[in-house]
Amino acid sequence: MSEGEWRRLDPRTLLAGAAVLCGVAGGAALPAVAGLSGGRPLWQAVAWVLAGAALLVLGGTAADWVRLRRTRYRVGTERVDLHTGLLLLKRRSLARERIRSVDLTANPLQRVLGLVKVRIGTGEHTGGESTLELELVTRTEGERLRRELLTRPTDRQEPDHDGVLAVLDPRWIRYAPVSFLAPALGGAAAGAVLQVSEWFGAQAEVIDWIGDRFRDTSLTWAITDLVLLATAAGAVGALGLWIEMWWNYRLEREPGGTLRVRRGLFTARSVTLEERRLRGIELVEPLGVRLFGAARVDAVATGLAQDDDDKHADLKNLLPAAPRERAERVAALVLREPQPPTGTPLAAHPRAARARRLRWALWSVLGPAAVLAVLGVLLTPVLLYVAAGCALVLGPVAVLLALDAYRSLGHGVSGGYLVARSGSVRRTTVALQRSGVIGWTVKQSYFQRRAGILTVTATTAAGEGAYDVLDAGESQGLAFAAEAVPGLLAPFLETPDPETPFVETPEARPTER
Repeated sequence: MSEGEWRRLDPRTLLAGAAVLCGVAGGAALPAVAGLSGGRPLWQAVAWVLAGAALLVLGGTAADWVRLRRTRYRVGTERVDLHTGLLLLKRRSLARERIRSVDLTANPLQRVLGLVKVRIGTGEHTGGESTLELELVTRTEGERLRRELLTRPTDRQEPDHDGVLAVLDPRWIRYAPVSFLAPALGGAAAGAVLQVSEWFGAQAEVIDWIGDRFRDTSLTWAITDLVLLATAAGAVGALGLWIEMWWNYRLEREPGGTLRVRRGLFTARSVTLEERRLRGIELVEPLGVRLFGAARVDAVATGLAQDDDDKHADLKNLLPAAPRERAERVAALVLREPQPPTGTPLAAHPRAARARRLRWALWSVLGPAAVLAVLGVLLTPVLLYVAAGCALVLGPVAVLLALDAYRSLGHGVSGGYLVARSGSVRRTTVALQRSGVIGWTVKQSYFQRRAGILTVTATTAAGEGAYDVLDAGESQGLAFAAEAVPGLLAPFLETPDPETPFVETPEARPTER
């Protein structure tokens, strides 16, 4: 076996580490000077702080230098080796045939220095042992490693499908404020204001100031105004986060059968996915985004497993929220299909599935309202008004969501893909390769048995590992599983009498998109 030469990390790693340490020291300097100057002269406090900052920067840089000297890697014909460690020497090795991803990341400082962090992974659920991280190498070296480690011999030549599949359309930013991220960021901003004010002992003053602003406003309108202000702040935050995450977005198919996603304004990210690991796509439509006719495209692929401390939680994202027609075209290009499988008409589910969702919705609202009503009788009448308000406001909303969830249910077969759709607040439509299904699980609770419905789950080695067809009719669900993957479920099905005519499920009709 011929091995490659040993290489080292780029020396500019020391500059990146020193700059970070200077930022940390600068951020801590002002409060440190303020604390030390209380019992000694100002110049003495400044001198102590400067000495501590210099010691921190020099000590950290020295440790980085030792790490740099003791870290080396090489790429052989069969394995990739990494030797590192200060007191405890670590020798890591990955077989090249098991490498599934080579992702490049660079924050603003690293981009200025021309450096990238390289993350080589096998996509296995084995903690840190499944990845090698090179922090940091030059951008040229990172690109070389990515091409070398992911290049696979292929006999399939489809030049018409190679090249750029999608690029950023700035108009897509309009979907950022209607995502679930906006209210979450708004709540986080409100909590941050209260937390910071508490650190400085001014939380009571902040609350009093807010109360003064709404002194002549009713409680209901005051709460409404505060929620709207928090939502507006969250929308601004969502816009900024979207720009940081998706600016310079580009999805392309490279020679050799790999898909590459590049994006990021300040922190540049590059994620590469082998097409041979692709088992389908998932069309994700959060409620707010769906109301504006948009959807996101995620990959259903093997080898995208994540470590517990992995910060790359979005490796499967192929396309940000975009108009649904555009998302389906991109999905078809990714799958090399003339038409998107997610656009096929789907069979609806029995009315028992609708009744089931309505019951869940009513119980989720009336149950807590009943508890509040009981507490109101025992403790204070205020809770009775709260219970009535919850029932009157949340009840109709829950019913509408339940009906929408029922309308979203559907399943079907489109060429080499099985398609399943479900959800309301977060509706997903998955198109899964029929050849990628390795098993079926049929689940039927007591209440499902009484209603004559069941849940069929397709098991696969990709994506989430299992995809459900929820609350299908008994004969409908089993027939779908048997048709989608012929022979897999056949040993467990009763063969009908050939003289008995097949009765189609009456509720099996095309569903609305």
